[in-house]
Amino acid sequence: MTISMYSASAPAFARMLGNMLKWMDAAKAHAEKKKFDTAVYLTLRLAPDMLPFKNQIQIASDGVKGCMARLSGQEVPKWEDSEATLDELIARIQRTLDYVQSFEAAAIDGSEERVIEIPRRTGEPLRFSGENFLRHFALPNFYFHATTTYALLRHAGVELGKMDYLGR
Repeated sequence: MTISMYSASAPAFARMLGNMLKWMDAAKAHAEKKKFDTAVYLTLRLAPDMLPFKNQIQIASDGVKGCMARLSGQEVPKWEDSEATLDELIARIQRTLDYVQSFEAAAIDGSEERVIEIPRRTGEPLRFSGENFLRHFALPNFYFHATTTYALLRHAGVELGKMDYLGR
């Protein structure tokens, strides 16, 4: 039995986005317990040359909405990257989850051979088949930024464990 494009994308995105919402709740509780402003999280970095916490969430969100839109043949929704608080980042994760959950399987299934083009600032776009885009670009990119978000929260002392990452 083969796995469908929908079942390889939407449920995986939805599960991790749901996990990310739980991490944000844990981060808020940690800040409250330790008596610091949640704004501290927004600029966290593991290295000086990496994008900060808020960008990790924005990029994860953009990747998910871009993947779902492209696989379904729709225009990618444009969202401002204007989040300035943890609550606004939480709202963005929820908005992304709601977007993923708005798709029916029929909109994504059959997109294995759809030509996906990712624009690049350098000119020539990246080109993929739908299946290769999902397996080798969209999912790894999403998990990279989700994992970085998780690592930044752990680095900040938020009590999260492997099962919080994987989901229960």
